[in-house]
Amino acid sequence: MKYKILIVDDEPANLRTLERFFREDYEPITAASGAEALELLNHVDVALIISDQRMPGMTGLEFLKKAAQMRPQTVRIILTGYTDVNDLVEAINSGILYKYITKPWVNTDLMQTVHRAAEHHEITKKQHLLASENVRLESRIRKSVRGCVKLIREMIDQKSANLSEHCRRTSLYAEAIGERLGLKHDDIERLIIASLLHEAPDLKIPFKMDLGKAALTPAQYRITRNNYENGLGFISDVPDLEEIVTIIRYQHEHFDGSGFFDGLDGDKIPFMSRILAVASAFDEINSARNSAILCTGEKAGESLRKHSGTKFDPQVVEACVALDLSESAVPSDKRSIMGSQEQVIAAV
Repeated sequence: MKYKILIVDDEPANLRTLERFFREDYEPITAASGAEALELLNHVDVALIISDQRMPGMTGLEFLKKAAQMRPQTVRIILTGYTDVNDLVEAINSGILYKYITKPWVNTDLMQTVHRAAEHHEITKKQHLLASENVRLESRIRKSVRGCVKLIREMIDQKSANLSEHCRRTSLYAEAIGERLGLKHDDIERLIIASLLHEAPDLKIPFKMDLGKAALTPAQYRITRNNYENGLGFISDVPDLEEIVTIIRYQHEHFDGSGFFDGLDGDKIPFMSRILAVASAFDEINSARNSAILCTGEKAGESLRKHSGTKFDPQVVEACVALDLSESAVPSDKRSIMGSQEQVIAAV
């Protein structure tokens, strides 16, 4: 395959000389000015451009800057006198130029530079194709993840609309706590998704069980742990949700090490798991989902503080208590400080 070379020079003799010189190995196309060359680039894709620097109306560098915008993968070489060299160094550093060749040129040096430029073009083209393929694959993965997250949420909703609402509210509380604690945007997004899905593992547990209170028999513990791990499979099988799985996996660990299932304590528990635990507990306390422990306002904060340092991370508890997180304070159409969980899912 012969690469197309666009040769630009206002001197007809130079054009003829360069055209003859490259004809055997390449497919040369000529233009007598920068304006004419730009018009050609509207219709012809070329691998390389060789342009003279000193041309009337538009210098070679001015032309190549525009050519770089039109055809970014084209390799650009300029022919210039010694007096212009200092003006071209910045253009090379910025990527506008691949090389410059001083006049009068040596034919063997010119041909070697053009051969290397053609190789550079081929490498650049392959890198561009690879990058485009990566973008396409990432888009497919994101689409797949969005579909899986939606499906898991629907499964939770089918089991119990109240459970689904609990997950929704927990995600709001977790987001607000995360923002107050200074989490980065990407971490908050992961925390929101984890909160929306945090009840998914319980779908596999065959009986109702309060992991925070109930003393399990050995048989119950084995069943609960095995089924919890199986339930995590709903999420762990989805690509790109590994960090989400980690957040959910350790939500039942207690700050003093008395939780489930690995006996982690303190900072050994992932920070976002500690936030999720407090956000979920706050909703249990502050909503009608569990009437036995229902309390609101300051009493809800007091209830959380009773377990501060034992069940919950004190830092997270205080961050939660410091916020006005009652459902009435977070109307569904005005979550100014909490963002939109649907936008987070759409951005996965």
